[in-house]
Amino acid sequence: MSGWSEKQINELLKAGKIRGYKITAAGKVKKKSKYGNKKVVVDGIQFDSKKEANRYFELKVLKMKGEITNLQLQVEYKFEVGGKKIASYFADFVYNKDGKTVVEDVKSSATRKIATYRIKNKLMKAMYDIEIKEV
Repeated sequence: MSGWSEKQINELLKAGKIRGYKITAAGKVKKKSKYGNKKVVVDGIQFDSKKEANRYFELKVLKMKGEITNLQLQVEYKFEVGGKKIASYFADFVYNKDGKTVVEDVKSSATRKIATYRIKNKLMKAMYDIEIKEV
């Protein structure tokens, strides 16, 4: 959008001629989230969506009850071939339940269909023998 004044951009937004942007309460132009999610902060931690923040709260309660242990957020799993890093997958939540490690990812039905995510899901099973629990 460079080269356009904020006033021009606002006029185009109001006329519905630009998509993917919004005007904030402060009158600033901001790019909309790709999937319409809103970032949320809980316990000083920023989550990508309300759904993810709600799941964190649920897991915190389960941890307090002693039903799960070792709750971790944004755990990285590396995919390496021949000692070279090809990609990484970041699990939203990892915890232990009944002596087993559980890897969870909070996904909408739209993001579950993304090819990159589907490939990483298969790589998790092939390389780590971990099935991602989709919430």
